[in-house]
Amino acid sequence: MDDAVRSYVDAIPAEHRELFDRVHRLVLEAHPDAGLRLSYKMPTFRVGKRNLYVGAWKHGVSLYGWGSGHDAGFTERHPELLAGRGTIRLRPEDAERITDDELRDLARAVLDA
Repeated sequence: MDDAVRSYVDAIPAEHRELFDRVHRLVLEAHPDAGLRLSYKMPTFRVGKRNLYVGAWKHGVSLYGWGSGHDAGFTERHPELLAGRGTIRLRPEDAERITDDELRDLARAVLDA
């Protein structure tokens, strides 16, 4: 993890750090080859030309960066988490009911698309 990403991660409020760390771990389990850098002022996982942006906000963690149909059915199963086109807003209480497999599948779908 480069210094810019490390600084971003270190600044995540404690109440959201566990969720961010979980998403980070699951993305890397799905794609160990993913590069990680800061883009648009947030950590961005990159595989080839595909990006998955993961930002920590006051509500929790948001994931961005995929086209329609490239989310492994995640937004169809969890429409209440869709906060806009290609944006999932995960609050810690929402994330409790999302399985690790679902998040790994989402990461694969986004980064394999």
